[in-house]
Amino acid sequence: MTVLSPSTTTDLYPTRTGERTEVLDRRGPIAFDSAEQGPFDAKSLQHYDDKGYLTIDELITADELETFRAELHRLANDPRVKDDDATIVEAKSNEVRSIFDIHRSNEIFRKIANDPRVIARAEQLLGSEVYIHQSRINYKPGFVGKEFSWHSDFETWHAEDGMPEPRAVSLSLSLTDNYSFNGPLMIMPGSHQRYVSCVGGTPEDNYKKSLVMQGAGTPDPQTLSNFADDYGIDVLEGPAGGAVMFDSNCMHASNGNITPYSRSNIFIVYNSVDNTCVEPFAAPKPRPEFAGSTDFTPAGS
Repeated sequence: MTVLSPSTTTDLYPTRTGERTEVLDRRGPIAFDSAEQGPFDAKSLQHYDDKGYLTIDELITADELETFRAELHRLANDPRVKDDDATIVEAKSNEVRSIFDIHRSNEIFRKIANDPRVIARAEQLLGSEVYIHQSRINYKPGFVGKEFSWHSDFETWHAEDGMPEPRAVSLSLSLTDNYSFNGPLMIMPGSHQRYVSCVGGTPEDNYKKSLVMQGAGTPDPQTLSNFADDYGIDVLEGPAGGAVMFDSNCMHASNGNITPYSRSNIFIVYNSVDNTCVEPFAAPKPRPEFAGSTDFTPAGS
């Protein structure tokens, strides 16, 4: 385990300090490597640069999908898992919402988190070796799965985990079909090129609330309206076994799920080893290890 160093790094993306929302231009590259240096071709890399995300139709096999689904079901029905601090439950129904740190606690999901099919893509996008900043299974069960408000993950990871720059990419691997109506991921394409500095401080132990419902770090309605007018909204439907990789600064959200069809996924965050976290930039202390890892060992090694 690595001890976080003090935030002596210049804060290029200040947030939660001012009295009004500010929108800042993104600094530095987005897709770091060329088509010759990984699985993505030049067209895909350009799409990632422009829109902030990429879709992969079939990342895993049908047999792998069946194995993952069986493990998903087993974990959701294990009372020991439900009682663990790394498990988040729905506020009203008490059903499992997310299980964090699955790349360390579960051998089945550890393997896919470190699989060359995933690691090679993350390294190509980030231009370096990568480590796993966060991992979780998201359930969003039918009828009771709650919405998640518009936000940039990087704003939270910068403020509360001490991530210096948005040189991180998230993988969302679908374990169920994503329909337009069961609360799929929504992204404002191109929004990753601008950073929203939010108002308000970070409450003590904010993670306990934010992992259930985004609060601190949520942009104001007018800024979100402006972003929607500028960028539009892409609703990312797709079959089970496919995946989305999206930039850490994308403005994204998901609706609640009032349908009978659950929307479950494996969510893994890869950060560049050249962008390791320091002390939080806008929080009194770091979040727990399961929410923001301080083990910077390269993934796949």
